[in-house]
Amino acid sequence: MTGLVLTALAAACTVLTLLPLLAIVIYGVSQGCHRLDAALVTQLPPAAGLEGGGIGNAILGTLMVIGMATLIAAPVGILRVYLSELAGDTPLTRWIRRAARILSGVPSIITGMVAYGVLVVTGVLGFSAMAGVALAILMLPTLVLTTDAALQGVPQDLRWAAASLGASEAQTVLQIVLPQALPGIVTGLLLAIARAAGETAPVLFTALNSSLWPQGWLEPTPTLAVLIYDFSTSPFPAQQELAWAAALMLITLVFITNLLLRWGCIGVDPDIGLGN
Repeated sequence: MTGLVLTALAAACTVLTLLPLLAIVIYGVSQGCHRLDAALVTQLPPAAGLEGGGIGNAILGTLMVIGMATLIAAPVGILRVYLSELAGDTPLTRWIRRAARILSGVPSIITGMVAYGVLVVTGVLGFSAMAGVALAILMLPTLVLTTDAALQGVPQDLRWAAASLGASEAQTVLQIVLPQALPGIVTGLLLAIARAAGETAPVLFTALNSSLWPQGWLEPTPTLAVLIYDFSTSPFPAQQELAWAAALMLITLVFITNLLLRWGCIGVDPDIGLGN
């Protein structure tokens, strides 16, 4: 009897957890699916009060900002491999792990404000796609923690076996440890990209927005997150529809990424490192 009660409670909790997700997905599909066409990804947003148009500039701008953030954050994973495997368990590596856990709890709006004060107000970069460094800061904790967990998940016996055969530390890391840990590292990178793609505050403070196609890396850049923020509060139905279409695209992007990770279609284990 106790087992049945607990099973029923667990099922009820599962349903309560899934209801908000289902509500978001169903409402997003119902509001945005009718705008999914070729114009959506090839045209600029219409002027206020006009019909038609698309969000092509925001899609391109999002790819630029996320690409810049990834180029900045991804090498940190490589550095983490060196610190974990070659530097050993030192105070530096422990402090990096602790700092990553603390940074993972910092609200994204605080990160955006700091980037705004350091990069925009001072004129170092100004409002631009290059200011995507703010998203890179948000990606770092996921990358560091998943890389660390993936490296720790490699059996120590493999390292000892390689050493017994005369392999150097560098050979052991590059040919034994890294191939074993690579799925976990890729998992962390993809999850970090999926999170950064949906952040609004950092790009609102740094990349700003534009109604035109991106003009360059040092110019204000449109993104999907900011477009959703702006158009969702517009009094014009056409722009509200574009906001829902953009939201549906972001939901679909995150959903497909998680499905690929869960089903192993790209050779990664989505559970590596997520316990941190």
